[in-house]
This record gives sequence, C-alpha cells and structure tokens, in this order.
Amino acid sequence: MKNLKPLLRRAGLVLGAAGALLALGFVEHSTGHAAIAELKVVVRGSEGNHFIDESGVRRVIVESGLPVLGAPAREVDLAGVERMLEAIPCVANAEVYHDLAGKLHVKVRQREPVLRVINANGTSFYIDAEGWTMPLSDTYTARVPVASGWLQEPGAAFGVVNVNADDSVMQAGRSDELYRLALFLRADPLWSSLIDQVIVAADGQMELVPTVGRQRILIGDGQALEQRFAKLKLFYQQGIPKSDWRRYSRIDLRFNDQIVCTKRTNPNDL
Repeated sequence: MKNLKPLLRRAGLVLGAAGALLALGFVEHSTGHAAIAELKVVVRGSEGNHFIDESGVRRVIVESGLPVLGAPAREVDLAGVERMLEAIPCVANAEVYHDLAGKLHVKVRQREPVLRVINANGTSFYIDAEGWTMPLSDTYTARVPVASGWLQEPGAAFGVVNVNADDSVMQAGRSDELYRLALFLRADPLWSSLIDQVIVAADGQMELVPTVGRQRILIGDGQALEQRFAKLKLFYQQGIPKSDWRRYSRIDLRFNDQIVCTKRTNPNDL
C-alpha cells in the first residue's frame, strides 16, 4: 500500500499536467477562431508630445489592407502589424496582441525628441532621447532646444537613423556631439530651463543662448561638459547676482579652472 502512494501521486501530477495542456489548447483554439471585432489602441510617450494619437494609429491599421477587423485572430499577422507601426518615424516601439473577447490590443510608444537640428541649408529634423533621428511633423512642433549654425547633418535626408552609429556618413557630422549635449542639458533642471539654443561655428565650437540675459556661453567642442557646467553653476550661484547677468556679452568656459567674461561696452545693450 505504501508503494502505491508514490505511484498514485505521480499519476495525479501527470493527469493534472495533461488537463492543463488540454485547457490551454482549448483556449488557444478558441482564441484563434474568434474574429477581431475591436481595436484597443493606447499611445504612450513623453508628456505633452502629440506626434500621433489613437485615431491616427487606428487609421494606419485599417487603411493598411492587412486582415485585421473581422478576420479570425489566427489570421492576423501580429508581428507584421508591429513592423508596420514601427516603420512610422515617430513610433519607437509597438506591441500587438489579441484576447478571447475578440479585441486586438495595440500599444504604441512615441519617440521623445530632445533636440531639433536646423542645417545651414534650412533642412531640419529631431533627435530623440535614444539617439534616433526623426523628421518634423506637419501637425505638431516639440518644445526642445534648437541647434543651428554651420551644420550639414545627414539626419534630415536619411530618415530614422542612430546618431551614434558606426557609419562614415553619420560620423562625419556633429549629431552625436549635439545629442550628448542635449541629454546633459535635459538631465539638469537648471540647464533644461535656462538653455534653449545651441549655435555651432564653422570650426565646431559651440555657444549657448540662454533664456535669461543676452550673453553667449562658449563651451567649446562639447567635451568635458560636467566640468565646464560645474564652473558655470558656481559662477551663477556665487560670482554674480542675477541682476548683473545682462552686463556680460560673453561667458567663456573653455579654459581649465577659470571663466573668462566679457563685459558689454555699450550701455544701451544692458
């Protein structure tokens, strides 16, 4: 009798596992035959960005010609729908699945721009938080810092590309340096609220235009950002009161262990 107990226990486990597999097979079979009757779309992204909305995603799916609404769930190419949505320049990621109730769930994450680049020839594009380029939108403009000047960045012509890619065309530009600068400014509440424009000179030297005051802040080639901005923060906090910021036309951070300031010579400029 004692010997039977382990056998019975094992038999019970086997039967239970078989029952579970049969139940899963039934659910899968039922789900596969259910027709898709509804699209449940959710668009996520950074707060305030409106490059694409739920109705836009739904329209893309319906007009794609892929079998979705009214089609049996098993005939819906979930991976194909995901690829189609991720081909939209402002979409970073898409997840698609269906449930037993005949709903196709579509979750889309928007790209989050951190910088707008304006080339010398007037062409323009965004760089997002993950380093991917994206074209401008006809219906929405993101409120991000703007980089301009002597720029000929290929991101305006090549669609969605990564600025950090090991590619000779991308590496010939300055998009990777501008991207790192944009992330640095964005990470600090002071700089993200104070700096809204970057001007790049022909030799690659960068200067910033703050929202307060009329001075230019020279930061060089975009290297050693932590050290240079630490000096600037200390200068703002201890060197001069806010009321005197306007007295300077230029604040140069390019030199080690010092800040070189140029005062305005024309009193009418104050």
